[in-house]
Amino acid sequence: MPDADKAPALQKDLTATEAAKRVKRAIVETVTDGKDAEGNPVTKQATRYVPIAAEEVLAYKDYRSHVVVVTKDGRKFSSADQQGD
Repeated sequence: MPDADKAPALQKDLTATEAAKRVKRAIVETVTDGKDAEGNPVTKQATRYVPIAAEEVLAYKDYRSHVVVVTKDGRKFSSADQQGD
């Protein structure tokens, strides 16, 4: 048997706490960034990532390349959304 077939069996299963640590919630905020030449406020969109608490996790799935978490309020979050950050 090739060793590649054995590799997935050696990985441990993910717990809800570990899944919550791997996934973050993206929050988009409007931020005032000074004023333009006419004195009007200049705004921009800023994204910040906040952790998901283990108590919020309803279900999760480890796809090995990314983790998907569904929270008790029905929202779905994926670690694949944050891989560029």
